[in-house]
Amino acid sequence: MRLRGSVCVAAGLVLVAAVGCTGNDGRGAPYTDAATSDAATSTLSANRDPGGTHDRPSTSAAPTPTPADPVSIPGLIARDHQGSDLRLGSVLARTEAYTRYAITYEANGLTISGIMNVPEGKGPFPALVLAHGYIDPAVYTTGRGLAREQDLLARDGYVVLHTDYRNHAGSDDDPDNDVDLRLGYTEDVIGAVLALRSADRPKIDDDRIGLLGRSMGGGVVYNTLVVAPGLVDAAVVFAPVSSRPAENIDHFQRRNGDPVAAEIDAKHGTPEENPEFWEQVSPLTYVDRVTEPLLIHHGTADDTCPLAWSERTAAAFETAGKDVELRKYAGEGHTFGPRWPASMDTTTAFFDRHLR
Repeated sequence: MRLRGSVCVAAGLVLVAAVGCTGNDGRGAPYTDAATSDAATSTLSANRDPGGTHDRPSTSAAPTPTPADPVSIPGLIARDHQGSDLRLGSVLARTEAYTRYAITYEANGLTISGIMNVPEGKGPFPALVLAHGYIDPAVYTTGRGLAREQDLLARDGYVVLHTDYRNHAGSDDDPDNDVDLRLGYTEDVIGAVLALRSADRPKIDDDRIGLLGRSMGGGVVYNTLVVAPGLVDAAVVFAPVSSRPAENIDHFQRRNGDPVAAEIDAKHGTPEENPEFWEQVSPLTYVDRVTEPLLIHHGTADDTCPLAWSERTAAAFETAGKDVELRKYAGEGHTFGPRWPASMDTTTAFFDRHLR
């Protein structure tokens, strides 16, 4: 049986003692990084599917250095992540294939809103957490983004939880999130997975969960894979942002005069002033930790997130010996058009292979 309710991934034995890294809410085994103790390996082994078709890979990454800044990938690794209290609210829509609900869940002390599509039938159904791309929170409405994917994946027999993230729709506010490089969205996605696992709902197969992210959400998926290896079974990203946050700040914010870029520089230093910080917020620095297969879709004509970003990320995964595939779509832009159905056929086949 997979972990439930909390993730506690320590960045070394000292941090285990410092943060009280137990993470057991009484409903299942704690999540412990195998780099931290020998006991973790047996915990991961015990969480494997008894049928043997969905064995969880063991984690063998080197210990992460003690974080110099809590706003960092090591800071997220060291945190005792909590996700719980998945609540289904009003019915937003009913189709012949699924029912769409407004939902909320708890993630590290914040209430996060979203939607969930639940297929018709007995179940249990494997589940997917969807991480949307950037939409101005001032105009964002619950469940917005990835509408095509939400519908198709639910019709294909997946419970689909689309998180709004903090500061969006009905979610709680986190005033520091933007200046802290939106790392809170990674906490929200981890919390969504843990909330699904601890929900104890008969239609949700809490041992079969994957991730799908688009654009900015692709970066959130990268972070989740390095922060919590073993949390999910597989991940897919579409037209993802750079896996180097400094590059994203330059490309989307600094060159467009976004005042948040100046706030980021003032708090954390520029890449030239504080290279250690920018190294520690990049998932590429910790790619050795990843244990899940990753599928990347990217169009060759994407003028929002250059294809070169995905090529570099895929190359880093390959160099680290990870299971990664980059699919390129000639002539497709950032939002995908004519080749979207083909990309989704590939996506559903990928998830079916790893989650069913």
